[in-house]
Amino acid sequence: MNESTAKLKAKAAAAPVVPLFELPKFEMPKMEVPAAFREAAEKSVAHAKDTYEKVKAATEEATDLLEDTYTTAMKGSVDYNLKLIDAARANANATFDFVSELIGVKSLSEVVELSTAHARKQFEAFTQQAKDLTAAAQKLATDTSEPLKTGVSKAFKKVA
Repeated sequence: MNESTAKLKAKAAAAPVVPLFELPKFEMPKMEVPAAFREAAEKSVAHAKDTYEKVKAATEEATDLLEDTYTTAMKGSVDYNLKLIDAARANANATFDFVSELIGVKSLSEVVELSTAHARKQFEAFTQQAKDLTAAAQKLATDTSEPLKTGVSKAFKKVA
């Protein structure tokens, strides 16, 4: 070890150790908070807690309402899609039946008669399917939107 290294180590050992993150301590003057200020602060805290509880309750109700609405919308969508599938299946079966009957036709007049009867049946079926699908869509819209409308207005009345 050389002489300069030894001197540096001796200086380091002699230096006072200061903790890195210690803040100086200052004495704060002691003063009393006026009673009016304390009372106002307590009222503010109580009001904030009350408002928080109201908002919390409204938020929980809104969450429950949304969950119910999504469940209703999902069920309604499933019902609507099942009606669509039933309509498609009925139309496909009617087309296969029509084609099967066409295979056995022996004259042009039978083709015209069969085609006319098929078109009439399909038009009637399509009309009924459209009515059923419209009713299902309206029911879905009503079942989904009505609870939301009622719940939101109820929540706003509670918060106000």
